[in-house]
Amino acid sequence: MKYGESVFDILYLVFAIVMGCMILRRRRDSVGRLMGTATLILGCGDAFHLVPRVLNYFAQGDFTAALGIGKLVTSLTMTIFYVLMYRLWLKLYREKEDRKLTLGVYALAALRGILCAFPQNGWLVNSSGWVWGLIRNVPFVALGCLIVVLYWRRREELPRFRFVWLLVTLSFLFYIPVAVGAGLAPILGMLMLPKTICYMALIWVFWRHAQAKD
Repeated sequence: MKYGESVFDILYLVFAIVMGCMILRRRRDSVGRLMGTATLILGCGDAFHLVPRVLNYFAQGDFTAALGIGKLVTSLTMTIFYVLMYRLWLKLYREKEDRKLTLGVYALAALRGILCAFPQNGWLVNSSGWVWGLIRNVPFVALGCLIVVLYWRRREELPRFRFVWLLVTLSFLFYIPVAVGAGLAPILGMLMLPKTICYMALIWVFWRHAQAKD
């Protein structure tokens, strides 16, 4: 299992980081910058958790703190990723910015960051329990639901982004059981594999759009 998971994690990180650079190089307008930056933040943020995870399998040493801090970094970068997804939605659909909606997005992101900063999360010992796993993810899930609704409502207007709402929905359905219950049932951690596949599919949507001439 450790070999298969490690290979998958490494391939995902290489895919995300390389694709982020390629998107930024291929398309240099505001849409391209948002897609490329979001992809790089996704890949680089996940690296803080996945690299110590792989090392933990093959190297001697205590990686408890590194794994916990990696989860913290990933939690924050994933939140930034969805803020960028909102900014991308505005650009893609030439939507006039609604101040209340924007405030809501940033408020949920800020609340998520604040909750992640509480010591009860136990990042240094890589153990927070299901209660704080639930608490810190409430604003994150709310932010994800908002992104799903926004992309779903405009799904017919850009064929390449038609299923973005579905990919985000599935990623959260795979993520929530892990975030809340993996400490009690470690087998739930396997759900991170299909979650990661959803993000790889999302990155592929970005790349296809970066390649398009329209």
